[in-house]
Amino acid sequence: NMSDAMAILHKLQTGLDVNVKFTGVRVFEYTPECIVFDLLDIPLYHGWLVDPQIDDIVRAIGNCSYNQLVEKIISCKQSDNSELVSEGFVAEQFLNNTATQLTYHGLCELTSTVQEGELCVFFRNNHFSTMTKYKGLLYLLVTDQGFLTEEKVVWESLHNVDGDGNFCDSEFHLRPPSDPDTVYRGQQDQIDQ
Repeated sequence: NMSDAMAILHKLQTGLDVNVKFTGVRVFEYTPECIVFDLLDIPLYHGWLVDPQIDDIVRAIGNCSYNQLVEKIISCKQSDNSELVSEGFVAEQFLNNTATQLTYHGLCELTSTVQEGELCVFFRNNHFSTMTKYKGLLYLLVTDQGFLTEEKVVWESLHNVDGDGNFCDSEFHLRPPSDPDTVYRGQQDQIDQ
């Protein structure tokens, strides 16, 4: 409700506690911070999903949230049961292999779930980004300080898990940034800007 949302608004300055579940792009463990997104009717997405065709990983992770999975891995490592130790190892390997917090299965699900022209929030690596879909492709709003003087760079495509998208202008036309050495002008210049 409104009073619950107002109680956590001050946390927007330092960060919100959201905890992904690996089963769907809109599936998060409920935390009071999620109220803000619900109240403002802002869709919140992530792309850190388990591929349902990989049975051993699906079994190891189940319906765990990230925090629950970390606890499970620790518990499994300390177990005398070899099956639990193996399950913990598989879960840990999944976290290590998907450290970018985006999987190709998650990217496919995002692309099919986000609606054309939808303005939403994408959560990855403890950061929230504005995301939209234009002509079937996903784009993230460029907010990095390194692009402060790049007036033509507005969006970055989200088309792979490695984070090396293409930069576009406000009309989604390809716009490579200037020479990286001239883009970053130093912290004080950025503060002045």
